Amino acid sequence: MSFGNMNKMIKQVQKMQAQMAKLQEELGERTVEASAGGGVVQVTVNGRQEVLAIKIDPAVVDPGEVEMLQDLVLAAVNEALRKSQEMVATEMTKITGGIKLPGMPF
Repeated sequence: MSFGNMNKMIKQVQKMQAQMAKLQEELGERTVEASAGGGVVQVTVNGRQEVLAIKIDPAVVDPGEVEMLQDLVLAAVNEALRKSQEMVATEMTKITGGIKLPGMPF
């Protein structure tokens, strides 16, 4: 590989790194929502896989059905996290062109 090609490749990698850093910042502001139980439990997650909000319809809060409510919350959280990871992977693929980079979980 010639010095010119190597220099060009380094510049491309640096550009990609800058784009990825900007995207990671933007993804922290983007959110996805998921629900369970027909919408009685709703969860909002950002692009950093942080749970931002959990909303529970008061009609499903029954002391005798705590296990069911816990299962609904768990299902909604896991679905929201899955959607968030999918959003991040889609956006990263736009930058990397589908190339798997070391240290990147996408």
